[in-house]
Amino acid sequence: MSDSLRARIEQYYATVPLLFADAEEFGPLRLFVRKEPGAPYYGGPAHAQPTGESAESVTTADIARVRARQRELGVPEAFEWLAEAAPALRARIEAVGLPVAERPLLALDPHVPLPPQPLPDGVTIRVLRADDPALPAVLALPRLAFAAEGTAAGRAELSAAAREVIADGTAETTRPSIRAGHKTLIAALASDGTPLAAGHYHPADGTTEIGGVGTLPTARRQGLAAAVTAALATHARDHGVQTVFLAYAEERVARLYRRLGFRPADVTLLIANQPARS
Repeated sequence: MSDSLRARIEQYYATVPLLFADAEEFGPLRLFVRKEPGAPYYGGPAHAQPTGESAESVTTADIARVRARQRELGVPEAFEWLAEAAPALRARIEAVGLPVAERPLLALDPHVPLPPQPLPDGVTIRVLRADDPALPAVLALPRLAFAAEGTAAGRAELSAAAREVIADGTAETTRPSIRAGHKTLIAALASDGTPLAAGHYHPADGTTEIGGVGTLPTARRQGLAAAVTAALATHARDHGVQTVFLAYAEERVARLYRRLGFRPADVTLLIANQPARS
C-alpha cells in the first residue's frame, strides 16, 4: 500500500475523535476527552497535527501527565497510535507498565467490487435510523459478541443488555450522531427484529474505519459478520467514502476480510491498556 494511504489513515485518526471529543494537549501527546457520555477515548501522539513537538520526543513525564488526567476523569489509562508514526513510543509505554497489543490494518481495494453476501433465510440487513426500535439492542450487541471466549449469550442476554444501554443513556446519546451522519450502524436482523450481528463506521474527509463488527454468540458461523462488513463498506462507498479500512486481532478474522477484498495497509495500530479495543 502507498504512503498516501498511510497518510489518510493517520489523518483519520487525528480527525474522527474530534466529532465526539475535545483534544487536550500534553506536549507531544494528546488526550481525547468525551464531550458527552459514551465509550471513553484515549491518549496518543498528536497524529498529523503540526504541534511542533515530535512524538519521538515523548518522555515518561509526558505519559504520567496524561495518565493523571485520565485518572482524574475516571477513564481507562489507555493509549492508541500508529506504530509507523511513532516507532519509539511503544518501548516508552511498555516501560511504565502498560500492556501494548498490535492490530494490523487492512484496507479495501478501491477497484474490487463488493457484492452483497448471502444471508440465512429470514435474515435481513438494515441501516439503522436514530429512532430505530432495534437501536438499544444493536448498541448492546458488542458487549456480548466480544465477551470472554466461551460465552454462549443469546436473545435473553441481549434483551437484558439492551435495557442496560437504555438505562445508562448510551442509546439516547448515540441518536444525535446518527442523525448528523457522524455514525452509521448496520445490523443483520432476524425475522422478529432481533439483531444477530452489527457493526458501524464513522466517516471523516472521505475515509473511514469499519469497527465493532460482532455477532451474537448463538448466531455465529452463518456468514453474518461478512454480510455486515460488506454492507458497511458498500454504504460508505455509496456515501462518498473513498478509503475504507479496518483492524483485526486474529488471523482467522483477517481471512474473512481478505475474502471481501481487503488488503494489508502496511500500517499497524497499537493499543495500550485498552480492553474495549482488544
